[in-house]
Amino acid sequence: MKYTNGRESNGDRSRKGGGGDVPPPSIQIDMSMVRRRGGGGGSSSFFEPWTPTPGSGSVVVRGGGSSGSSGDPTPHHPSGGGGREPPEKLLTLFALRLAVLEKAASGLGTLNFVWATVVLLGGFVSNLTLTDFWCITVILVGEGARVFGRSHELEWQHHATETSSTAAAAGVLRSSSRFFRRVLHFHAAVSDDGGAAAGEARANTKSSQVQRQLAAVAKQQRGWHAPDVSLLPYTSWVSAARNIGWLLHWLQVISAVSCVALSLMRLWKHDFFAGGSKNMRPALLLFYTLALLEASLFLLERAYWAWQFDRCKLLHKVADDCHLGACGPIAIRRFFYDAYSKCIDGSIFDGIKMDLVTFAEDLILSDFLDEQLIGVRILEQFATNAAASTGDTLRKIGTSPQSVERLVEMLSWKRRYEEDLRRSAAEVVCKLAGKRQNALRLSGIPGAIESVASLLYTGRGVAVSGMHPQPNAAAGGEDDDYLAFNLLGLRILKKLARDQDNCGKIENARGLLSKIIDFTKTLPNLLQNRHASDSQVRAVKHALQVVKRLVSTTGNTGEALRRGVAANVFAVCSLRGILRYGQLHRELQKLAIDVLAALAMDDTGKEAIMATGGLVKLLLSTFAGVEEEGEIGCNAGKALAMLALESEKGCAAILKQRADVVDLLVSALQDDGSDDRRRLNAARVLRSLCAYSGPKHRERLRVATKALPLVLRITMKENKELDNKVLEVCVGLTTQICRFIDGERFADELRAAGVEERAYVQRLARILRDYKYPEIRVPRMRRFVVQQVVWMMTCSRGDVYVELLREVGMEGLLGSIADTTSELECYHAFSGSVGIGKHRESFSGVVDIALELITAVGRAAPAHKGERLKGNYQTGGTEHLLTPKRNYYVGNSE
Repeated sequence: MKYTNGRESNGDRSRKGGGGDVPPPSIQIDMSMVRRRGGGGGSSSFFEPWTPTPGSGSVVVRGGGSSGSSGDPTPHHPSGGGGREPPEKLLTLFALRLAVLEKAASGLGTLNFVWATVVLLGGFVSNLTLTDFWCITVILVGEGARVFGRSHELEWQHHATETSSTAAAAGVLRSSSRFFRRVLHFHAAVSDDGGAAAGEARANTKSSQVQRQLAAVAKQQRGWHAPDVSLLPYTSWVSAARNIGWLLHWLQVISAVSCVALSLMRLWKHDFFAGGSKNMRPALLLFYTLALLEASLFLLERAYWAWQFDRCKLLHKVADDCHLGACGPIAIRRFFYDAYSKCIDGSIFDGIKMDLVTFAEDLILSDFLDEQLIGVRILEQFATNAAASTGDTLRKIGTSPQSVERLVEMLSWKRRYEEDLRRSAAEVVCKLAGKRQNALRLSGIPGAIESVASLLYTGRGVAVSGMHPQPNAAAGGEDDDYLAFNLLGLRILKKLARDQDNCGKIENARGLLSKIIDFTKTLPNLLQNRHASDSQVRAVKHALQVVKRLVSTTGNTGEALRRGVAANVFAVCSLRGILRYGQLHRELQKLAIDVLAALAMDDTGKEAIMATGGLVKLLLSTFAGVEEEGEIGCNAGKALAMLALESEKGCAAILKQRADVVDLLVSALQDDGSDDRRRLNAARVLRSLCAYSGPKHRERLRVATKALPLVLRITMKENKELDNKVLEVCVGLTTQICRFIDGERFADELRAAGVEERAYVQRLARILRDYKYPEIRVPRMRRFVVQQVVWMMTCSRGDVYVELLREVGMEGLLGSIADTTSELECYHAFSGSVGIGKHRESFSGVVDIALELITAVGRAAPAHKGERLKGNYQTGGTEHLLTPKRNYYVGNSE
């Protein structure tokens, strides 16, 4: 019967290269059964590249094999790690040396066995003395005992037997490797009371706890923990597998010592009886010499092994250097056994091409939970530490599709005894998602997003009211367990959401968007509690970061996500709660405002914001408190600007909050000590209010004329001194303020700003020359300039300005612009390639109006024609620049 953890897995997880049953789960199971892809040969490739990229065909990770062919017997050097070779190379080199001794001893043993059975016992048996006969017999029995120990320990692991000593001798090379992988069972096993076994008396307590944990995990499965297997009833201690291994170990040592003693004794006495055959003496000399050499090499190997393990503490040293934590000694021991197995089973150089990352990938693909736990913990340590090799580790994992699929699959494992495994797998996946290419591979796995979503499970159902209980409310230790997984899930989603395609997959995952929004719900007592759990606050923070990335996505995907978030009845209310009660958590408030600014890009979001009582007031008060709010205040201004853009209702919602809203914006614009971003957003909001508020608010908006001298001075600055977005919004604001004044007042404002009329006209012409073609960064720059030119030609000083405009070549500039207008200039801003907020009148129509005015007024036209034009474009006082049917003054964009 095959005992597994009961999981179906993606891809091929059968143990290739071996048939029959597999051993029960154990941290000390036969390492030859660890999966070898491609048929089980020692030189087989560990993995095949998933998506090859130029220059990455032979990625080297921690000095092991590359992602290309593993047939090259030359050991690779690490590509990272600060120039220091990976610590596990000490183990692979040690395994190589042991393999040389073992293969030499095994070869001599095989030759000696054949020599004794064929030559001595077959040819000279009647001429042998009684002493030589029994010495040969004892030596062969000792050799058979050692072969028996090697082969039968393996068979115990496979629940089978091999009784023929001849067959065992023929398979000595194969069996010896399997024996030595487990000959240290005595050293590796830990007793039930937690004490370390002989040879590991100094093992630290954490390592012992990990081993007990692995044994406990194995007991959860339908199988035995191999060292605890009792082979005979009522003889549990004597026949326990770990003790049998201990007995076999010493049986081989005693056999080798007796072989050395007998061989030395016969070679020393040298009293062979020729018995009529001159060849018998050299045959006996060769036999005893080979037996002595074979046994001596075996004992030398064992001594070297014991010295490195017990005196030099090689395993613990490598474990410490690899920073594997409590599971280090166990993982390193397993790695060494596998490397030694490869050196014995195949070429002696096969083992030195191994590295811990590849070894861990093999373990996570196993069907046994204890092996998977060791493998995923190795990957977690290497993926999360700050070493220079972390990038190579993640690259190697990312190019192995089976490993990535298994890690993603582990995220959805919810059994209680699988929690540690699931948590470690989530940590590795989180690091993988930090690389864009790996993130795309992760999301490309069928069901990957759903597996990540399973980490957001809170252990509670939906309340009757429809609101989930707060995942960040104190609810006991069980909730804390769920919260750890929730944090990991949100971190993974945050990294995946950096890609637009992944955002679309998150949107399409059933119920996932609602789960994410649920984590933004906070209670006042959490936000106002200075001693609140850091994990609870981080859950809210990560959820807000995910939502921010989703609603900030460009293109049609972003538009759909913004509608989906705005349609959630709890989303905007949760953001209001954070703004109202989150004074102790400024970062949360900043994220909430960024989400609101993104939602305000669409009409659905505007409606949701305005329908949430007190939210606009909170944004306005946050923007007003510049000294206290800082960057948060600037972001609040951006949200207000987006809310007012192309929305009369949005403008009304802002104006009704405070009687001095316009004064506040003008003051923010005139404050030289303010942040430039705050002044920019103040100009944007003020321009939108002037453009879209409607006639009933015109008297309140007259105060905006106080800002005109400053705006004119900013406009006169050259482009090198001025950000092009600031220039764009200043020209647009000038046009809107001019709606409240006539030509004479405008000339006075120019003089107050220290600007001559001719210089101002020349500045407008230079802007059009600088922007011969539309630019997506400032798509309305040319539109605003042309609008200002139209106003100047239709104001009470229109004749003067027409002459100035003709002198600077404005007619020719307008003609050039008419030939280069684009659909790009019909929108306020863009989300990727999708326009946001289309203007009410096309830009080509605005240019045609300007050309018609400058040519009609410029030529000697009949008086009635000039009057008709002025009638069409009413000027002066507080009239609109254009009639309502042709009003093309629309809002600004971020």
